[in-house]
Amino acid sequence: MNRKHFLSFVVTAGVSASTSKVWSNTEAVNKVITSELAKSKIPPYLKPGDTIAITSPASYISLLDIQPSVQLMQGWGFKVETGKTIGAKDFSLGGTDQERAADLQRMLDDPNIKAIMCARGGYGLVRIIDKLDFTKFKANPKWIIGFSDITVLHTHIHSNYGIATIHSKMCNSFPNDWLLAKPIQIETILSIRQVLTGEDVKYTAPPVSYNRPGKIEGVLVGGNLSLIETLAGSNSDLKTDDAILFVEDTHEELYSIDRMFWNLKRSGKLDKLKGLIIGGFSLKEETPGEEFGRTVYEIVTEKIKEYDYPVCFDFPVGHQINNFALKCGAKHILNVDENGSSLVSI
Repeated sequence: MNRKHFLSFVVTAGVSASTSKVWSNTEAVNKVITSELAKSKIPPYLKPGDTIAITSPASYISLLDIQPSVQLMQGWGFKVETGKTIGAKDFSLGGTDQERAADLQRMLDDPNIKAIMCARGGYGLVRIIDKLDFTKFKANPKWIIGFSDITVLHTHIHSNYGIATIHSKMCNSFPNDWLLAKPIQIETILSIRQVLTGEDVKYTAPPVSYNRPGKIEGVLVGGNLSLIETLAGSNSDLKTDDAILFVEDTHEELYSIDRMFWNLKRSGKLDKLKGLIIGGFSLKEETPGEEFGRTVYEIVTEKIKEYDYPVCFDFPVGHQINNFALKCGAKHILNVDENGSSLVSI
């Protein structure tokens, strides 16, 4: 198959008062907020001719590095606009805080832009999240795409505005040569197009002995575990009540993963879940003689033993090649049984 025909396949292939009264009122307000957040707003799905803008709100990336993603998204029938932060550099960051905030703000405000693709993660969004004004974005929602450090945007937007976003690979994950790409890499990138255009998606994972069976429906929320911990207590804190929570992380030691799951438990984020999805966790090599002595499976199981909601492990999301696009803030059905687990957008 020559390059032209192969790219054609990739483009078209299908693959989301009193003290007591004060407390009573506060509880009532919180219930209203939770209820409103459960009614997630879904941004308009994209159609041919719509514009996707690319920005780098976290770490640096070059113009050359985003070209494979630009070419493919244009091949999908979309217009692609490149932000001023692409190629901008402030040491490890994609431009200064002011430059990155201004670039993202313009895209949030522009009604002609229907989706914003974050070029890469790394670090930097927490430095600018409080500089952003979401007023126009609330009035005219659009898709925000990315993962890793982009978890800051996912949690902030869902918890404050109840608007759905897309947790997925970014520009730096698109292969330079599609002919050399593995089928799973092609499938995961095509899943971005699926979610953007409103196609139904279903993802599956093989059975794991630590899985807990069950079938439930709920709003999907989550992202990078270390970012969720970092944002606890802030205006971007993730709300998990009545939600299906998914988490993933990379380059962490086992004791650190244990600490972060204790944070989830002690902060109440595990108490009222509908379900829990454990994605990919790549680990740092332990120092001989200082092994933690517990696996990720055991760490998680210890924290959720008092709950009865379904749990699945090894789900295809995270810092790995099988990182499928997930529609955060939208309703899904999670099913875990002896055959494995599945997540279906509804």
